Amino acid sequence: MKLLFYDDFKLGAVSGDTVIDLSGAIADITYSHPQDLLRQVIEGFSQYQGKFEDLIKKGSGVPVSGVRIRPPVPRPNNIVAMAVNYMEDGTREEPAPINAFHKSSSAIIGSGDSMILPDVKASIFEGEAELAMVIGKRATNVRPEDAYDHIFGYLNFIDGSARGLAPEANSFYQMKSRDTFAPMGPYLVTADEVPDPLNLPVKLWINGELKQDFNTNDMAHQIPRIIEWVSSIHTLEVGDVVSTGTNHRGLHPFQHGDEVQLEVQSLGKLTVFVQDHLQRVWLRQTRLQRSEMGKSSTAPQTAGKYTVGSAWKSSIMTGPKIADWLSKDYAPPSV
Repeated sequence: MKLLFYDDFKLGAVSGDTVIDLSGAIADITYSHPQDLLRQVIEGFSQYQGKFEDLIKKGSGVPVSGVRIRPPVPRPNNIVAMAVNYMEDGTREEPAPINAFHKSSSAIIGSGDSMILPDVKASIFEGEAELAMVIGKRATNVRPEDAYDHIFGYLNFIDGSARGLAPEANSFYQMKSRDTFAPMGPYLVTADEVPDPLNLPVKLWINGELKQDFNTNDMAHQIPRIIEWVSSIHTLEVGDVVSTGTNHRGLHPFQHGDEVQLEVQSLGKLTVFVQDHLQRVWLRQTRLQRSEMGKSSTAPQTAGKYTVGSAWKSSIMTGPKIADWLSKDYAPPSV
């Protein structure tokens, strides 16, 4: 089942090109905000599933194109994102040590919304195509063999990044948790519709050009290990989001005017737009393309505020290591 929030955060289900209103089946739920509603639907899904299916079979709905799609998980307690969690098409000799970071739930936007690039001295802005899981049962110290029992469903997730921000020791928080840096959706697909989440093609297009193209079978620390490890650190609550990381080779600068589309197989297509009031410009090159040219991993900025040679960079970057600084992704090197 494909669940979504639409318009004024009305709960619905997608069937073909139609949105079915499910609110009649959940009239008994009293809730304070959409995330609270989602939590109760997930916790009572065995009670509501049949009612939802009956409404979907009736087929009385409105076109998807005629509604405003909202984030399917509006404000989870936790967004946990895995770092350096792909084997990069076999170019890594061994998995990186398991690692993750939090993203702020206020960073969430939905399909059709805009990712806003802030006025900060980032060397580049990127968005990482990822498969994310939504927790369906409270998870503490979960054994790997029980991990899938704690997953309600899956969704497309883009991990926005503002890289190269100084100082070096202050990286993840200011790089990852900025407003609008957690696009997700367009809907939440229940786990029964995704029989093998470790064999899903993942594709991301920018302005219609395919940039990221990989499969979740390249994941280094796989889903059972992810749930085991994260739940050993802190409890995951119903409705929390855990994103599984990306293959970095297709990463490409996000910049003003971009239309970004992400499609993980079976999860629909997430579309977001990029806005930058500074209208900064980067070379249109992926990390893989730059690697094949023997150049630094991330494309350089070529125009706009904070371009190399502007006052702030010329004042702090002198000497032979300027190129190293520009290509550096602060510890760890790529997330």
